[in-house]
Amino acid sequence: MKNLLLTCLAVAAIAVSCNTPPKKSGSDADKNNEQQKSGTVQELNKLSPAESAQGWILMFDGKTGEGWRGVNKTDFPAGWIVEDGALKCVGSGMGEAGAANGGDILYSPKMFSNFNLKMEWKISQGGNSGIFYLGREQKDWPIWKTAPEMQVLDNDRHPDAMLGKDGNRQAGSLYDLIPAKPQNTKPAGEWNSIEIICYQGSVVHKQNGETVLEYHLWTPEWNEMIKGSKFPGYNPDWANVPKEGYIALQDHGNDVWYRNIKIRPL
Repeated sequence: MKNLLLTCLAVAAIAVSCNTPPKKSGSDADKNNEQQKSGTVQELNKLSPAESAQGWILMFDGKTGEGWRGVNKTDFPAGWIVEDGALKCVGSGMGEAGAANGGDILYSPKMFSNFNLKMEWKISQGGNSGIFYLGREQKDWPIWKTAPEMQVLDNDRHPDAMLGKDGNRQAGSLYDLIPAKPQNTKPAGEWNSIEIICYQGSVVHKQNGETVLEYHLWTPEWNEMIKGSKFPGYNPDWANVPKEGYIALQDHGNDVWYRNIKIRPL
């Protein structure tokens, strides 16, 4: 009887083992856990019902360049394309000298003053680009002569990462003015998430979920910082950043991708 009972238990254990699904690998299991915690994963270049209710605006549909045009132009430049659900600047391999193929682009339906801007970016090896805000168009001028810039860069390869002061030309920084700290950018070829919050002159840069800098426009400290920078040499009135302006993306002659671009007026 004892032997028969042990045999039955062994058969039952084998049956349970055969019917138990294999355990997921670490990454798949982690992903599944995250999905269970947060619900259905949000599609790329889509607003969730909650975002729509909060007043977010989708700035890129993932399929076309609708809503975007070249700075000081009326059309969408040939140097920018839509690739795998992302706005891509097609690099010329000539840096700034080759940027004329596409040129900077801006979101044209409206300008913004107080806002929360979110997007994701990915840069090519040795690449450089930037995100401009509160920008204005002026004939024959690049938009950087009027607008603050959140730097987009391959910190490991592009020389800009070693120039400037205290890392203020590395990714996430207020270009050539305030360094992003902590410097938490992912390597070239990987997606980074950013957030720029601007409200009544107070500006915050967030990168990959962390606040990396904060500053205040139009203050004595701001004016003093700009006075000691390179910008007055290009535009004597650069410190007087417009209170309302365009969101723009930079063509620096390198491959760069942007997606999930959305904004909420505040």
